[in-house]
This record gives sequence, structure tokens and C-alpha cells, in this order.
Amino acid sequence: MHIRTIAAGLAFAGALLVGCSSASSTDTSSSASPQSTSSVAATSAEKSEALTAQQAVAALGKSVPELKLVRVYTEADDPNHLLGRPGGYTSKAAFSDSRVSSADVEGVDKDAVERGGSVEVFKTENEAKSRAKYLETIAKSMPIATEYHYIAGGILVRVSHLLTPTQARDYEAGAKSL
Repeated sequence: MHIRTIAAGLAFAGALLVGCSSASSTDTSSSASPQSTSSVAATSAEKSEALTAQQAVAALGKSVPELKLVRVYTEADDPNHLLGRPGGYTSKAAFSDSRVSSADVEGVDKDAVERGGSVEVFKTENEAKSRAKYLETIAKSMPIATEYHYIAGGILVRVSHLLTPTQARDYEAGAKSL
């Protein structure tokens, strides 16, 4: 009888742990300051999952005419080595924004986030949020790495800190249509 009580207690504790670990935070702030992540409501989870990073960049371009697609990454040239890997993104693309001053990005790679931004597509919204949180952790110790983040379903839109908060909000608005 004592063993049954212990087993029941362990089962209950396990259920509590599973319930706690699956709880997700929902940051719906509309702050457009670097290092802040904003989740924007996707019209449907299936819609955002069906988009590739290249398609998401094209969709953002409808809201942000200053945006220009710079590069679509492959498994072979992904600088983060996350494309197609467990927990990584399923596609990634970089874009430039003509409002970023060329003097501010002199010597910076043409596909660097500082020149405009990038889109990373994940299987789930939680994976996109986890990536944004990781990037924000890095930015705390390296202010040059700050950037704006907007999440729509499994899509993470990373935007250059060289854009003003008002300019960055254009991407937030565009992410709402993804």
C-alpha cells in the first residue's frame, strides 16, 4: 500500500512538472526598442509555417518598400549552422534597408543584420521565441549586437538596431501580415 502511495505521488509530481514546462510566455508588447521581442498575432499558424524565409521577406517588402532581399541561405552557407538542424530554423534570408546609412555599415558583410535584417523560419513559435531570447542574451553583453525582434508564428524577423524605433515599427506592422 505504501508503494502505491509513492507511485501516485510521483505520477502527480510528474504531471505538475510537465504542465509547468509546457507553459509559454506570451509577450505581446508593441515596444520597438532594440533587444525587445514582440509577438504579433499571425492570421493562422498554418499560414506562417507554410512560408519560407524568402517568401516572408517578399511579404515584408509590401509593407516596407525600402527592403531589398540580399541572400537566401542554404545548409552549406548558413553562418550560424542552424539551417535544417534540430531546433534550428527551416529557412533563412537576409535583407537590406535603404534607410540604414552606408557610413554606419562600412566594412560590414552585405548580408549582416545591421544592414537591414533577416528572417528565420522555425517549425514552432516557441522555437522562434527561444532564438530571440538567445539573441537578446548575447546583446546584453555586446550592445553592438542589439536588434529588434518581431515574431509571427514560427517566423522571427530580426531588424537592424541602426533603424529608428519608428522605422522598425514598419517591420512590426509587416510581420502582422505574415
